[in-house]
Amino acid sequence: MRSIWRGAVSFGLVSIGVKLYSATEDKDIRFHQVHAADGGRVKYRRVCSIDGEEVEYGDIAKGYELPSGEVVILTDEDFDELPLSTRREIEVLEFVDQDQIDPIMFEKTYYLEPDGPAARPYVLLRDALENAGQVAITKIAIRQRESLAALRVRDGILVLHTMRWPDEIRRPDFAFLDEDISVRPQELKMAEALIGSMTAEFDPSEFTDDYREAMTALLEAKQSGGEVAQPAEVPDDGAAVVDLMSALRASVERARGGAAEDADDDAPAEKAPAEKPAATKATPAKKAAPAKKAPASKAAAKKTSSSSAGAEKKAAAKAPAKRARRSA
Repeated sequence: MRSIWRGAVSFGLVSIGVKLYSATEDKDIRFHQVHAADGGRVKYRRVCSIDGEEVEYGDIAKGYELPSGEVVILTDEDFDELPLSTRREIEVLEFVDQDQIDPIMFEKTYYLEPDGPAARPYVLLRDALENAGQVAITKIAIRQRESLAALRVRDGILVLHTMRWPDEIRRPDFAFLDEDISVRPQELKMAEALIGSMTAEFDPSEFTDDYREAMTALLEAKQSGGEVAQPAEVPDDGAAVVDLMSALRASVERARGGAAEDADDDAPAEKAPAEKPAATKATPAKKAAPAKKAPASKAAAKKTSSSSAGAEKKAAAKAPAKRARRSA
């Protein structure tokens, strides 16, 4: 086991160094959300609801929403300044009979182990509690949360039960409590007889989690029958860069291959641009006076004549080329 907290039990003027261990563990079969097609894990991103941008973990703070809808943002520094005097101390407040504590107040259970040379005072407190038949009511702060706690002895070990505060216990408000419901004495006597017939010594090892056993058997059956998925390994950041480079390289090669295929398909059409210089001399006669060549023809037309007749446009387009040859 790995300790989750380290501090001291303050018992009068005695300080007992201890380590705190979680006394329980969940045995539930946990499932992941996966893609049904290939078994890949479904992941979620931390996205800001205002700007829609993904937020880094280091930029996340705790916020308390006011009734008005405004949010009070708290940082780690704000929590460090809170007056938690029991941050590293289990302060014994009083001793009570265990029967006076309603089990509804119990929250989580921890084991206490003496830390270093604190074994002797640890045993002293353990034996004193056991002989008195009482439990110690204490305060402890775990993960920035202060809780009441009951300290008792179990199998030679000090056990700490964190407890809820009284205002955290809900009061039942059910309609039938206000109704006058009575039962017949014969019914009550029969129920008491049934309870008596079922009375036994409590042995938790006699009880099993039927659902967990059935689920385990189902998973084993599917595994032995080959009904399993082999999701691809999720690459780390370095592998992601390599994959990106591979994707880019493949895209470039595909683009080059596509250009080559297009070139093969359009090979006859590519010969036309090669013959363009020769064709351009004749094309002005075929085309209806292209607008692009109009500026060049104007310069030549000023030297010859200022005729603007639409019928002579084709001749005027050929004339500049002839005069250009003569001037050369």
